Amino acid sequence: MRVELLAIGTELLLGDLTNTNAAWLGRRLAEIGVDVTTSVVVGDNAARIAEAVSAGLGRADAVLCTGGLGPTQDDLTRLGLASAAGVALFRDERLADELRGRYAALGRVMPEMNLSQADLPTGATALPNAAGTAPGVRLELLGGVVYALPGVPHEMEAMFLASVRPDLLSRGQPAAIVSRTLRTVGRYESAVAELLGDLDRELEPAGNPTLAYLAGGGQVRVRITAKAGTREEAQRLIAPVEIRVRAALGDAVYGADDDTLEGVVHAALRGRAATVAVAESLTGGLLGALLTDAPGASQTFRGGFIVYATDLKAGLAGVPQPLLDAHGPVSPQVAAAMAAGVRDRLSATYGLALTGVAGPDPQDGRPPGTVYIGLAGPEAGEVRELRLPGDRARVRRYAAIAALDLLRRELTRPAAHPGR
Repeated sequence: MRVELLAIGTELLLGDLTNTNAAWLGRRLAEIGVDVTTSVVVGDNAARIAEAVSAGLGRADAVLCTGGLGPTQDDLTRLGLASAAGVALFRDERLADELRGRYAALGRVMPEMNLSQADLPTGATALPNAAGTAPGVRLELLGGVVYALPGVPHEMEAMFLASVRPDLLSRGQPAAIVSRTLRTVGRYESAVAELLGDLDRELEPAGNPTLAYLAGGGQVRVRITAKAGTREEAQRLIAPVEIRVRAALGDAVYGADDDTLEGVVHAALRGRAATVAVAESLTGGLLGALLTDAPGASQTFRGGFIVYATDLKAGLAGVPQPLLDAHGPVSPQVAAAMAAGVRDRLSATYGLALTGVAGPDPQDGRPPGTVYIGLAGPEAGEVRELRLPGDRARVRRYAAIAALDLLRRELTRPAAHPGR
């Protein structure tokens, strides 16, 4: 079965709200083997809603609408559905009594306009709303079926699970759509796609499995998706493709599915009975925040220094003043000294340090995006120099991710280091 998603609300078009419902529905529909072919957003206009519903049923077997079921003048989904069906709205007195009963049970007086939530297109069926007041709507049309759900996420989710999902499953035996997501770091999206180009071209004629590339936050996800009669059959299709993706990308792959980079780093530290401490300049605590996001971080994260001012690099992180005077605060020498200093002062196995220029202006002759990452370990140290693109926020985010990646690669090398 093919489904088109239709989000209704001018606030979505204006950017006042983000359409998180589409993402949630996409995941839930994929779990039951239903293809989402298109996702559309329209404003609060009955004629445009009707047009979008009719167009959607020309492309898919079902249209799943969210939003516009409230009681105010701009909630026009019911009227749009009636227009698409060429029928009138009628007042469902049973629904009206239920609405009055809800308000009475709360000891509140129901505004008269709330009765509009009891209006349905002729021939439609109401979908119960256990989490709110607005009933949903199911309407059979010539081209397929339309479901209208509330826009409030928790109401929409409850109604989908209770009413829409069972109805979709009853309309035919769905296929299983299964995805496996490999998480990578240290390569741009285009570089990842280029390394997988031959594999992508091999898969293209059959179109099953497929590859997709999802970039964001300094990382790239490679999603492998397969469709089959059962989840097990789909997983068997994915397995050989995953092997080839991992082989092509090598150590750029740090995990899969719900893994996080910081979680993988902590697991590697625990595996070595090791700890890490951080000294941050341009990131201002962002690296430490990422490390403390992971549950159980206290086992492996000692703490850190935010040494934004140059004098604190000497006073807190232990960078020798002559080194600062000779090379400046944004330099590989200072990054190395910061890492060694925080490692020793906080009694950690590893010290990880960041210094650089987030922008927008140059500093000490260094252009924006210049970043030095220092790593001090039990045996040796390392400094990585980066030229990062983007605005101030992106440079800082990418720098913190690159620092975690440097530590991850050190921890996953074959040679083991003793803990401290």
